[in-house]
Amino acid sequence: MDWNFQTAERLAAALRAGEVTSAELVDAAIARIERDDEAINAICLPDFDRARAAARGADQARARGEDRPLLGIPVTVKESYNVTGMPTTWGMPQHRNHLPAEDAVQVSRLKAAGAVVLGKTNVPLGLQDIQSFNAIYGTTNNPWDHGRTSGGSSGGSAAALACGFGALSIGSDLAGSLRTPAHFCGVYAHKPTLGLAANRGMVPPLAPALPVDLDLAVVGPMARTARDLTLLLDVMAGPDPLTRGVAYELSLPPARHERLRDFRVLVLEEHPLIPTGSAVRAGVNRVADALVDGGARVARHSALLPDLAEAATLYTRFLFSGSTAHFPVEATEQLRTRAAGLSPDDQSLDAARLRGMVLSHLDWIEANNGRELHRHGWRQLFAEFDAVVCPITPTPAFPHDHNPDPLERRIDIDGVEYPYFDQLVWAGLATMPGLPATAVPTGRSPEGLPVGVQLIGPMFEDRTVLRLAELLEEEIGGFQAPQTYAPQAYREFP
Repeated sequence: MDWNFQTAERLAAALRAGEVTSAELVDAAIARIERDDEAINAICLPDFDRARAAARGADQARARGEDRPLLGIPVTVKESYNVTGMPTTWGMPQHRNHLPAEDAVQVSRLKAAGAVVLGKTNVPLGLQDIQSFNAIYGTTNNPWDHGRTSGGSSGGSAAALACGFGALSIGSDLAGSLRTPAHFCGVYAHKPTLGLAANRGMVPPLAPALPVDLDLAVVGPMARTARDLTLLLDVMAGPDPLTRGVAYELSLPPARHERLRDFRVLVLEEHPLIPTGSAVRAGVNRVADALVDGGARVARHSALLPDLAEAATLYTRFLFSGSTAHFPVEATEQLRTRAAGLSPDDQSLDAARLRGMVLSHLDWIEANNGRELHRHGWRQLFAEFDAVVCPITPTPAFPHDHNPDPLERRIDIDGVEYPYFDQLVWAGLATMPGLPATAVPTGRSPEGLPVGVQLIGPMFEDRTVLRLAELLEEEIGGFQAPQTYAPQAYREFP
């Protein structure tokens, strides 16, 4: 059997039943990586010797009667997580030799659950792009079309999963960095509720690994099935023991419903600030049709929905407010001069980015008050609906674009060009208020590229959108392996 594309759930069952050993799984994964990753460049830092040793240890532990959630299962880790004995660079050449002193809290949780880390996956420079390329490790290609990006900043993890390089991966999300790569590569990802999963040790080189409550960013799971997302989230979720005590108990509420016909879903496909491309629109409508066919109550409009344009503007200001923290004083003053010259009537996203770069503390407080109003609006919406279905980005994966000035890049939406960073508005819809969002595959575009949507849910009701993702997977199918990398069984899918 080709184990590389089996789910983590299936691998766990096989390991418990004695059908396979962890050593065999890890050897198979390493062989797959050595065969296929030269063309993809997903695994930027392999750790095969330690993986084989950890697999032997997992098999010995099982022989002693131990059983942990991920015992013996091969996984990968985004490069930006601290792992002892391995560099953490965030793609920055000046830090290519930075070796952290201890594992990130999520890496510790993976190991405590018995997972075997195969290596680290590629990222963009400073995690600040929708593509994954840097001067240290090069470019990660999309497994479906090597001329296109795998997404960013968890692009290496998504590509690794699509190629069968491990059953699970962990990434992070500030501007869709879990969801966009999943959408581009045809896999699953979950952006947890803000603050649900501890982030200590997912920090830039030289930054102290402290238990900090971040403003927008989260860490989260990636997988090839919705059920595997839940399996990994249960390992990741929970507060940092440094701040909440070593012993804690996860108490997320159960999913609101177990059956598709009981769900109330708002479906969105239009955004006031950027159009939705035809391929993504088709994916949204495929999900909407499946919901209707399954008996769910589906609406296309609601007066309770917070204003999307205002949400995008607030998100953009928050997102860029930290980008100039270490700029030279002269550069910051130049930005202030440019921002002061903007017309008050200019409410474009370009203007929001510039204003965000020079946001004062008082302006941040005002923006945060706006965010709290949006959070309250979402609470009211989720009294009437259980989930919102909407795009992740307006298009499938786009061709590599390494223009050193991202502000000069453009995104092509059905033949019309738009500013590159404007595509982040859909990702920001869940990020700005801190809501959970699950990326699910919906099929392929006419060009054969994966297309996904996100399921946004109520704060701390992560299990509701994860359950909806499972039900949709049963209705419309889920992950399909790229033909070039798929074992024979996967090539039988349409």
